Amino acid sequence: MNLSKKCTAINVLRLLALFALISNGALAYAASAGAITHLSGPLFAKKADGSVKVLAEKSEVEPGDILVTEKNTYARIKFIDNSEITLRPNTQFKIDSFAFDEGKKDKDSAIFSLIKGGLRSVTGLLGKRSRERFELTTPTATIGIRGTIFVVEYVSAEETGKDSIAAYNQASVAAIDTATAFPTYLGIVDSVRSDVSSNVSYPTGLVPLQLAQNTPPVSGLRAPGLYVQVLDGMIHLTNGGGSQNFTAGQFGFTANFKQPPIILPANPGMQFTPPPSFSSSTGTQSGSSSSSSKPKTVDCEVR
Repeated sequence: MNLSKKCTAINVLRLLALFALISNGALAYAASAGAITHLSGPLFAKKADGSVKVLAEKSEVEPGDILVTEKNTYARIKFIDNSEITLRPNTQFKIDSFAFDEGKKDKDSAIFSLIKGGLRSVTGLLGKRSRERFELTTPTATIGIRGTIFVVEYVSAEETGKDSIAAYNQASVAAIDTATAFPTYLGIVDSVRSDVSSNVSYPTGLVPLQLAQNTPPVSGLRAPGLYVQVLDGMIHLTNGGGSQNFTAGQFGFTANFKQPPIILPANPGMQFTPPPSFSSSTGTQSGSSSSSSKPKTVDCEVR
């Protein structure tokens, strides 16, 4: 091969390599689901390949990411359809799937998982035009939307401890006439009265569920399970026990995946208080997402 042909071959290889690099970058860029707009402390992303990245404001998030907030961290994510999710401290949240294109409604997909902790969700364009394609799974129920703003919080048994659960149940039992309301479970209820520190176990969970509707938590203690609050619109909770709709102003609860969701008469102690800076506007709701406004990620990776 003469020198001219060698140079031509080298140039072709360089062009192919450059094209591959640009293509890979474009694919990675297109995979972005949104970006961090507000942050009050450490935030990490566990990537699909097992690596961990430290995120900052303007960092991008992608499908497959598990976002982890620390003890005092609130984090707001704005997705490319202008929906927003704000994570509270001590939360693990996974972006299972997210796809949005203004011109391709049939490709819409917003599937998330709340592993632990809590969040506030504000519907964007995807949720308004394809609400049936929004899904938030939790340890006790799956949440669907009807165009809404809602808060959800999962309280695990590990967080409360058996003494807290027993204390909550005992105080609840004392507030109503259990002999009339729950004759079948009277013996179990009596055992709660006599031993506040016992590890109470109800055969079907009926007593704690029903009592939760009538009595607020004592000293900030709450029974473990999923709590929801609807600020606007409507959501529905579905699990193995049944399904329940919740509208603006309502609170809800479900203890586990086998117990039907119920409506609570008052706030069971839910608090969602991000820093004042989070109240600032995060942009228009037009749904436009020009490339010039796309943020850059932070290249800080832990393996």
